[in-house]
Amino acid sequence: MYDSIVIAAALFNEGATTRAALNKAKTLLNPGGAVTLVHVIEEVPGYVAASIPKEHMNARQHDVQEQLDAMAASVEGLKVKAIIRHGQPSASILGAAKETTADLIMIASHKPGLSDYFIGSTAARIVRHAQCSVLVTR
Repeated sequence: MYDSIVIAAALFNEGATTRAALNKAKTLLNPGGAVTLVHVIEEVPGYVAASIPKEHMNARQHDVQEQLDAMAASVEGLKVKAIIRHGQPSASILGAAKETTADLIMIASHKPGLSDYFIGSTAARIVRHAQCSVLVTR
């Protein structure tokens, strides 16, 4: 059982993988434990960011936060905090795990493509570099 769980939150597929992870976390969490949902927005290259209105970027972040908060509230009896990070996904998730002194990181894995064998997916990077247990789900 765990006291602090970080879940890498994905919003594609209507958040189905994140909801499944939240339900699984409920069974793995000690009483009084906490879950942190972390969604990472990758940095947009400067030449692209310059052409995107700041209001659009702010609206998108607000939209993502609302989706995360709704997911966090959807699981009864679970203390969940939802945060958004910007940057490289694996580094951002590992940073959140360190800050929250997580006992467990939960992340979904997708069927790897050929490039994942050479470069490594986000899940693979987290497994290699995490200082705590990692649960990879499919």
